[in-house]
Amino acid sequence: MKASPEHQRRLLDIADLDRKIAQAERARTTPAQGARINELAALRQQQLGELTGLTGALDDANAELARLESDVALAAHRRDRDAERLAAATDPKQAQALENEIESLGRRISMLEDSELEVMARVEEAQASVDAQQALLDQTQSEGAQLTAAAKADMAAAATEGEHLARDRAALAASIPAELLAEYTRRAARGGIGVGLLRRGICEGCQMVLAGIELNAVRNAPADEVLSCPECGGILVRTEESGL
Repeated sequence: MKASPEHQRRLLDIADLDRKIAQAERARTTPAQGARINELAALRQQQLGELTGLTGALDDANAELARLESDVALAAHRRDRDAERLAAATDPKQAQALENEIESLGRRISMLEDSELEVMARVEEAQASVDAQQALLDQTQSEGAQLTAAAKADMAAAATEGEHLARDRAALAASIPAELLAEYTRRAARGGIGVGLLRRGICEGCQMVLAGIELNAVRNAPADEVLSCPECGGILVRTEESGL
């Protein structure tokens, strides 16, 4: 294939734009924050599960405390009622029975109040655990929200950059013969390297050093001959930097 040296050199610019377009597409679809956002999502689920368990323990402790408070109130009400009955009693036997019941209720109230103190300590400890876990969850959600916002901004910027690069590529591609551009596209699609600059005897597409016989062949080829790198198969572009 024949193509002017200038058109061949423009393929290097096309390749550079293609690399930048690919980078912009990766940034658009796979933001740098993605891995950490996924980690935080998994951590959030774990923290939510732990918070659910801790909240359940707190609810149980509060329920037990409410039951004890109700029992204390009921026993105190009975004690106070018996005390009123005792004050009005005229029958010694009835009075003795009331005194015994009042004493028994007093002991029960004391035991219930001791249990109340124990459960109140458990409630306080459970509440502290819930608060600490909620703080961890809030921190995780805050970091996740910040990273998500940053990722969206980066993706939007990458999409805009990709559009600009695509327009630049289209304008440049229009100045290259269709046959040469198609050849570059075919080679790039086949092996990933469509073109490489020959600089000081090295193909910059694959970093292969051309042997003496290969350099001689390149040196003797007409300037408009489209050459190939013997290693990567990309179009080998010659300039004043080629060292020929």
